Amino acid sequence: QKAIRAGIAYLPEDRKVTGLALDRSVRHNLTLLTLKKILSFGFLNATKEKVLSKNLVEAFGIKTSESGAFAAASLSGGNQQKVVFAKWLAMEPNVLLLDEPTRGIDVAAKEEIYRVIRERAEAGAGVLMVSSELIEILGLTDRILVMADGAIVGELEPGATEEDVMQKITASSLQNATGSEREMQ
Repeated sequence: QKAIRAGIAYLPEDRKVTGLALDRSVRHNLTLLTLKKILSFGFLNATKEKVLSKNLVEAFGIKTSESGAFAAASLSGGNQQKVVFAKWLAMEPNVLLLDEPTRGIDVAAKEEIYRVIRERAEAGAGVLMVSSELIEILGLTDRILVMADGAIVGELEPGATEEDVMQKITASSLQNATGSEREMQ
């Protein structure tokens, strides 16, 4: 709650376990974090909820009913991920923490999510992304921290290549192997 109030959004790695209420409607999932926007005199205003949900469905190209009445579980993986993104972005966060933001989704959904990430960054939001997809990291980031065995082993600037990343990982692996050999002696 403190992070949300501070404008920090967290897109979890596993949308089905920690990103969505699968048995609830798309509309409820989309408006879950922005209830204050859809309350009238302390009560849920169904009209405001439908309008906000409809706007988010359109803005993110979520393939669902116009009313968002379908259960989130009925959507494809890409559309579920868009719902998670839309839900968090509806609160207009200053910082986005993204953990594997495009895992398990199709190319079209990935492109839509990439667009949203770029837009938020251009609007001034800080974006911290963890991804095992190297192409994604190289294409979206301004700065790359390479990790191996749970430690940061290098930093790369924009324009880095796959080879640059692999060099950092390989150098770290070699250094760790050499250190382990010394410890055994």
